[in-house]
Amino acid sequence: MRKNIKTTEGIFPMPVLMIATYNEDGTVNVMNAAWGTMFERDQVILNLTETHKTVQNIKARKAFTVSIADSKHVTEADYFGVVSGNNTPDKFEKSGLTATKSENVDAPIINEFPICMECEFIEYGDCGVLGKVVNTSVDESVMDGENVDITKLSAIAFDPYTHGYYKVEERVGDAFKEGFKLK
Repeated sequence: MRKNIKTTEGIFPMPVLMIATYNEDGTVNVMNAAWGTMFERDQVILNLTETHKTVQNIKARKAFTVSIADSKHVTEADYFGVVSGNNTPDKFEKSGLTATKSENVDAPIINEFPICMECEFIEYGDCGVLGKVVNTSVDESVMDGENVDITKLSAIAFDPYTHGYYKVEERVGDAFKEGFKLK
């Protein structure tokens, strides 16, 4: 039996993305965004309102980075979602994390998050921020040869039903192969 529930942002899991920019004074700003995904193979789209300090920075600097949050840094990731850069300009410093300037775009790479996409700002529209991914860097500690090893990454996902964070790490099948079992 099925039950109708209140409509919510019910596509699960939602990624926990760390969007990083520089403020006007060159300090680092980071926000937590679950409403983001790949738009094309080399483009990301982030459903963010213009009231976010991060969006203002993206538009001014024409660049941003997108990192995948991991379970080791769930506290910091959540902090970046509950504290606004509009009210707390030094929130990155308070997190205790560190950053390195991207060599490809005018935005910071948060060193503690293992995967980072460096993006050039394309436009802001009805769906939010659209950016072109010009480089993706990965910490070697989460690599298995040439590939990212999800079990080492310990990425977290947001559950919009219970407002919980969950680790994404167990492989349950092979994409583009499992379905052939039914042929």
